Amino acid sequence: MSILLKNGLVYLPDGAVEKLNIGIESEIIDYLAAAAPERKYDEEKDMSGKLLIPGLVNAHTHAAMTLLRGVGSDLSLQEWLFEEIVPIEDKLTADNIRVGTELAMLEMLACGTTSFSDMYFFPEVTAETVISSGMKANLNRPVQSFDPAEKGEDSRRIKEAVALYDGYDGAGDGRVKIDFCVHAEYTCTEAVTRYLADIVREKKGNLHLHLSETEKEHRECIEKYGRTPLRWFYDLGALDSRAFCAHCVWVSEEDMELMRELGIGAVHNPTSNLKLGSGFAPVQKMLDMGISVALGTDGASSNNNLNMLEEMHLASIIHNGYTGDPTIMKPSSIIRMATRNGALIQGRADTGEIEVGMRADIAAIDLSAPHLRPNVDTPALLCYSAQASDVCMTMADGRVLYENGEYLTLDRERILFEAERAAKRLYN
Repeated sequence: MSILLKNGLVYLPDGAVEKLNIGIESEIIDYLAAAAPERKYDEEKDMSGKLLIPGLVNAHTHAAMTLLRGVGSDLSLQEWLFEEIVPIEDKLTADNIRVGTELAMLEMLACGTTSFSDMYFFPEVTAETVISSGMKANLNRPVQSFDPAEKGEDSRRIKEAVALYDGYDGAGDGRVKIDFCVHAEYTCTEAVTRYLADIVREKKGNLHLHLSETEKEHRECIEKYGRTPLRWFYDLGALDSRAFCAHCVWVSEEDMELMRELGIGAVHNPTSNLKLGSGFAPVQKMLDMGISVALGTDGASSNNNLNMLEEMHLASIIHNGYTGDPTIMKPSSIIRMATRNGALIQGRADTGEIEVGMRADIAAIDLSAPHLRPNVDTPALLCYSAQASDVCMTMADGRVLYENGEYLTLDRERILFEAERAAKRLYN
């Protein structure tokens, strides 16, 4: 199947915006030029008045937490997690995870997201859901351990993580990638973390972590171990392979230098950090140091939505506000964080940019709304003005998954019905 997207405004890797035609053969962009191509494509779509951008990458979320949307509002992270969230999570079934993930996909596709990095329960169920949806995802089985006597070789969670990797890495024609995960320093022991680190190193895997999200977490780790959470992971060998860390709000100068040296990516979650009162991640400092920073929504309970355009907007302005410097965050940097940087952190070097040879992961923004007129600076318009409701098409690997309010691979009415039924079970 081949598709030609005609006459759209295309956001290019260098930040320029040009009116171009995009030709797609199967999943690959094979033509990009102002002139019409000589060859014929199976389908043509007129994208006049549309902005075509790389598909957005939600680099840190807990997708099925859509079923926990709004739970535990106005609490600190520790109270929110252990007093409100965990008791509900204990009730979750595999079927809840399926419909919660499907609900998340409805939301993500409608805001231009083509790929997400998930950290949650029953990941095999999520993998099958991703495969059938046409989206892309990096999944893992989070590893935790609260028993100081537990040995890594006895950890049920580690065995499940390895089985997930062996069974699903590369599934769905490569749309599913399997990462490894230690939930956080404060939810895992040294022995179990060290044992998993050896496995990740052996398999040359990618490790997904929560890191220094709150001052309390960061301070208590230093008090307990005499080192920061990042140094704790490093000393246990957990950073010997590729890794990316969500939040990084309280990382130290030494932490950031180590991240730069090791090539560790950070995922900025501005809404979640603001809602939970966690603080402001030193994003511009990380970018200046050459650390790759991506964007994520976190889960729908600490956000309360999965709207990547909203994350882009907040990331564009909050750092200007708390530093008193309106020049530090540029739209081009934010767009790269939400697209190419997220793809690279996921290990997807073949996407995140619109150019020949890349996979056709593309979102289209309808520029006809009043709040998008006039368009004198397209990147600024995307970061400061665009809304999720302006997204009119989302495609992954050259396949249109969402267009003009319609889902082509997901049954919206069934999912909404089943999500309501699941909520009644969880909260009644």
